[in-house]
Amino acid sequence: MKPSLRKVLISGGRGLIGMRLSEMLIDAGYEVAHLSRQTSHGHYCSFRWDPTTGQIDEAAIGYADFVVNLAGASVSEGKWTDERKQDIMASRVGGTNLLARELREKEHHVKAFISASAIGVYGDADARLLTEDAPPAPADDFLAEVATQWERAAQQVQELGVRTVVARIGVVLSDEGGALPTIARPVRLGAGVVLGSGRQYMSWIHIDDLCRLLIQMMEEPEWQGTYNAVSPNPVTNREFTETLAEALHRPLVLPKVPEFGLKLVMGEMSEIVLASQRVSAQKIEQQGFQFEYPELRGALASFYQKEEE
Repeated sequence: MKPSLRKVLISGGRGLIGMRLSEMLIDAGYEVAHLSRQTSHGHYCSFRWDPTTGQIDEAAIGYADFVVNLAGASVSEGKWTDERKQDIMASRVGGTNLLARELREKEHHVKAFISASAIGVYGDADARLLTEDAPPAPADDFLAEVATQWERAAQQVQELGVRTVVARIGVVLSDEGGALPTIARPVRLGAGVVLGSGRQYMSWIHIDDLCRLLIQMMEEPEWQGTYNAVSPNPVTNREFTETLAEALHRPLVLPKVPEFGLKLVMGEMSEIVLASQRVSAQKIEQQGFQFEYPELRGALASFYQKEEE
C-alpha cells in the first residue's frame, strides 16, 4: 500500500458498521470522510449527498482513493409497510447507482469500490451449505430481491474498470447496536427464548472481524468479485440462544416462540429470524483472511466477559 493512497470515502458511515470501520481505519493511518445528508458529521469530514434525489457533493468522488459503500435503511426497525420496503430498497440501490454515476462521469483516482450486500440474497435454504455460487432466492423473497438489485447496481462500477468487491454480510455481532442487544435483552431478564423451530441456521460475524475483512478487501488487489462475509461456524438459533444465555449467566426458561406467533407480530419481517442460512466462509479463508473470532462463544465473550470483571 503506497502512503499516498490513504483517503477512504464511506457511505453509511454513521451506521453500526460504518462507525467501527471508521475508527479502525483512522487507527491504521487512513483519512476518512463520510457521505451524509447532514452537514455536520461528528469527528469526520463529510460530503453532502441525498440518494433519493440523486444529489451529491461535486468534490466527494474526487477526494477518495477507496470507496466503501454501506448505506442502507435498517431492515429490522419497524414493520415492513409498502413505504418502509420502498425505503429499504431505494436507500441501497439508489445510493449505489449514484456512486456508480459519479465514478462514470467524474475524474477520479478510486482504486477499489467495496460494496455491502447481505446473505439474505440466498433466501431460506434450510441446512444446505451456501457458497457464493448458490443462486439467489426467487424475486418474491423481499430480502433476496433487495440484495440482488443492490449487487446489480454495484456491478456497474466493475464494468467501469474499477476493482469491485461485494461483501455478503451475515448477522453482525456488536454490543453497540444491531441484532445482538435486541436478542440479549430478554435473555438478561431471564426470559430468553428459542425462535421458531430453533433449527434455522444463523450465519454471523463479529463486527471487528467484518471491519478487518473490509479493510483487507480494500487494501489487497487480489480481492475481486463476491464474497460471503460470515464466520466459519454458523449455528442454529437454538445454539445461538443457548450460548448467549451461557455468556450472560442466565437460564432459558420459556418455551419456543412458534413461527405463526412471530409472523403475527412481525409480519414479513419475521423472515429475518425465521429464514435458515448456513453460509460458507471458505472463499474468504482461502483468500487469506484470518478470523480473530471464529467461534460464537469467543465472540460473545469479547462483549460480555468485561461485564463480569
